Amino acid sequence: MLRLETILCTFSVLSVAARADFKARNCSEVREACVGKGFSFTQVPHLEIPGEHLRICPQGNTCCTLEMEDKFGQQSKQDFENLVDEMSHELRTTFVSRHKRFDEFFLELLENTERSLNEMFMRTYGKPYMQNSEVFENLFAELKRYYTGGNVNLEEMLNDFWSRLLERMFTLLNSQYVITEDYLECISKYTDQLKPFGDVPRKLKAQVTRAFIAARTFVQGLSVGREVAQRVSKVSSTPACIRALTKMLYCTFCRGMPAVKPCKNYCLNVMKGCLANQADLDPEWNQYIDAMLLVAQRLEGPFNIESVMEPIDVKISEAIMNMQDNSAQVSYRVFQGCGQPKPAGITRSARGVSDVFNARFRPYSPEERPTTAAGTSLDRLRIVWSTMQHSVVDIKEKLKLSKKFWSNLPEAMCVEDRVTAGNASDEDCWNGHTKGRYFPEVQKDGLTNQVNNPEVSVDITRPDTFIRQQIMALRVMTNKLKNAYNGNDIYFQDSSDEGSGSGSGSGCTEVCPTYMDGADATEIPVVKADRSGPVGDSASLYAPSVALSAMLALSALALHRQWR
Repeated sequence: MLRLETILCTFSVLSVAARADFKARNCSEVREACVGKGFSFTQVPHLEIPGEHLRICPQGNTCCTLEMEDKFGQQSKQDFENLVDEMSHELRTTFVSRHKRFDEFFLELLENTERSLNEMFMRTYGKPYMQNSEVFENLFAELKRYYTGGNVNLEEMLNDFWSRLLERMFTLLNSQYVITEDYLECISKYTDQLKPFGDVPRKLKAQVTRAFIAARTFVQGLSVGREVAQRVSKVSSTPACIRALTKMLYCTFCRGMPAVKPCKNYCLNVMKGCLANQADLDPEWNQYIDAMLLVAQRLEGPFNIESVMEPIDVKISEAIMNMQDNSAQVSYRVFQGCGQPKPAGITRSARGVSDVFNARFRPYSPEERPTTAAGTSLDRLRIVWSTMQHSVVDIKEKLKLSKKFWSNLPEAMCVEDRVTAGNASDEDCWNGHTKGRYFPEVQKDGLTNQVNNPEVSVDITRPDTFIRQQIMALRVMTNKLKNAYNGNDIYFQDSSDEGSGSGSGSGCTEVCPTYMDGADATEIPVVKADRSGPVGDSASLYAPSVALSAMLALSALALHRQWR
């Protein structure tokens, strides 16, 4: 009797164990999870099957077929790329939007400044200004060409502008003489000695070059940051990375526990292995961000482009007044050096300085002061610039937040609501083999530190050439930014010559040519201005021009008093 009871008891225990084992081998939860993820497998086992066919997930009893494991591998690659894209979205959109905003502002500033000057002079002076406006049009055209990526030597261009202005002024102030092209060439040799415009050209050149170098380089820097972020965020997964991702993200399905999430440290090792090359971008990225922050200070300081462009007509007019005040001395020294020019004849000399110029050299009365749309345009520019000052503060904060972005990417991805089970579930997370604690040490960042990565096989002897190209692009841009902060320019191929239509302020986003220093400045290509202004014998052309010179100065002084 006792023997029979023992047999029955043993049978009962075996039955319970069999039922428990049967429950563990049921794959219905896996099937439901696959449907929820959108997988369309031809067949998902109802019960566990032998797993000798598996190449990535642990072999043994499994709920996965070979078809399932293959599709899990494809999905792992897609999930990883989507996650990197999601994590870098804010960074990319920040650079895209801020580049667009600053680029549009600087172009608007240039166009509005030129339009304001043009509108005021046309309404006030009419035809005389229209006949002589090319001097200023050329100046603004060259400034815009420089900003939009043209290979313009700012200092040489401004020197050329003052030379042309000197030629025009000298001709007007000496209208009783015939001033030939050869004579104008001779005058240009004495420009530095004569200093006909006083100290204005030197001061304005320092202000314009610093302001435009900072503005153009900052926008180029945003463009490079935008391109690097967009390119690096398009990750290319290695086969070893895809295997590690599949094992981490989907082998729980094969083990019959699809709801179990990876352990955080496990996830970190996988991500650090897959993103090893991206992490190597970080040191150069951080230096680039620091350099961008330096140049941003220039956009807020006394050499910002708005503070230079708004009163540029006043400064030019001050120079014209200096020329007028010193005209006799300047003419005397030119005559000594270049010889006495031939008289123009009685008709032309009758329209000399005394008849045309001095008659208009008087202050405006209040009712005569120009009141045109120019003031409205400048007021609007002040509002726009105020908005831009807030934008500078905004972009500085965004730039600071983007430091260490690439090395922090694995940590940002391995959070509970995205991939992992979280720190609170160390015993109930997937460790790559089963549900339990993950023991291996988390690797450091970068390619060389992945030599002993337990999850991803990384060839540390073969850096990603694409990432290295981006590192070089950042390094070149950082050098440009540091030089721009110090007021030094860097010259590169004129994008307009290529017909590339690369966009305003775009500069170069790959490897740029080296920058210049004082030693090789003379070797930089210089844009020569067109000396096709009126140099004929017609008195009708010069008389209005003389009047224009005086009116330019008076109008500018009147506006100067009004603005201040």
